[in-house]
Amino acid sequence: MQTPSQQAAQTCHQGFRGFRWTVCALLFVATTINYMDRQVLGILAPTLEKALGWNEIDYSHIVMAFQAAYALGLLFFGRLVDAIGTRHGYAISIFFWSLAAMAHALACGVFGFGAARFALGLGEAGNFPAAVKTVAEWFPRRERALAIGLFNSGCNVGAVFAPVVVPWITLHYGWQMAFLVLGATGLVWLIFWYWLYTAPALSKRVSPAELAFITSDPPEPAAVKLSWHHLLCYRQTWAIVVGVAFTVPIWWFFLYWLPKFMHQQYGLDLASLGPPLVVIYIVASVGSIGSGWLSGFLLRRGWSVNASRKSVLLVCALSVVPVFVATQTSNIWVATILISFAAAAHMGWAANLFAMVADMFPKQVVASVVGLGVMFGAVSALLFAQLTGFILQTTGRYWPLFAIASSAYLLALAVIHALIPRLTPAELKAPETILNKTKNNTATKNIIQ
Repeated sequence: MQTPSQQAAQTCHQGFRGFRWTVCALLFVATTINYMDRQVLGILAPTLEKALGWNEIDYSHIVMAFQAAYALGLLFFGRLVDAIGTRHGYAISIFFWSLAAMAHALACGVFGFGAARFALGLGEAGNFPAAVKTVAEWFPRRERALAIGLFNSGCNVGAVFAPVVVPWITLHYGWQMAFLVLGATGLVWLIFWYWLYTAPALSKRVSPAELAFITSDPPEPAAVKLSWHHLLCYRQTWAIVVGVAFTVPIWWFFLYWLPKFMHQQYGLDLASLGPPLVVIYIVASVGSIGSGWLSGFLLRRGWSVNASRKSVLLVCALSVVPVFVATQTSNIWVATILISFAAAAHMGWAANLFAMVADMFPKQVVASVVGLGVMFGAVSALLFAQLTGFILQTTGRYWPLFAIASSAYLLALAVIHALIPRLTPAELKAPETILNKTKNNTATKNIIQ
């Protein structure tokens, strides 16, 4: 005889039926908009550099303004989403970043673009903490990596649409209109978000069977309020921090410098950048969804969470290694294929890494942990952007940057495994308990001495 949760699982596994997938679609669209708004500058960089007289250092400073604000915004939005919930926290984020994206149309120099990028970074920081927390609330553990992979593939869909839409708008109506049109799409998304979204237990669109499936995981421990400082006392938090901080700079390097690399290496102009970039980000979408599916498949085959997540992370890390060859080939499509595999591997890495947050932490702190991890990633990316600008301005060569990219993921996985060899859930304790334990340990050492 089946239990209610088993019956619910059987019902909901008959295809992708269930309102939770509509919620996942909303997250996918929001992430698509997020990356379209983010990538406009990278696509227009050669055009704007020529029109406004930027050099590599100027461009790296504009990129750094976004990354600095993104790091600050992650700390704020991670706590905000945990405090007020995903419905309103996500809405605040996308409303702010949509206005900031449109504000780029008013910029006319390095300072103006830097200010607009700073505002965009603050707003866009809310996307991943809110989206990952939403997945933790709407999906059981065995579906989380797939759900994160699906919504995270919006990064690549946005990166596919942007090289197609932005050049066309720019060539017909000017670069200012490209920022205005893409920025306004986020305001349209808000209408559907408030129309469709509530918590699972409150939603009239969720059947009793689906709700039972969503809540079929073992009960979580009682809620414990922890500050960022106390969250950093856990090895599980540092595993996420390392996994993000070592690899996010590589993804942002591709996002912001790939059009410039192709322009310099192969002479592609604004009108011809589209096809290689579209291929790269379509393949990346396949990697995002496929790796999420693979992790869930291994779990269903009886693999442990530890073995399934880390096996997929290893496959992704190995897939990035050949990207170094992209700087050594004169054939643009060989380079495109190598970079495509690296981009797909990064998206698969991210899907499983963020799923690990929900594996190791209860829902009430998921957004905060994601915010902390991506904040460290943004700081790391900020420093890498400065290094990128310096290397390109002084040497004009991309191979040192691609060499760093090829090894970053394997190094990150080694550190992650050292920190959490068994991927055990964090046993959250109230701050006073942690403090008392620290005092007791100190007192014991003093007695021994």
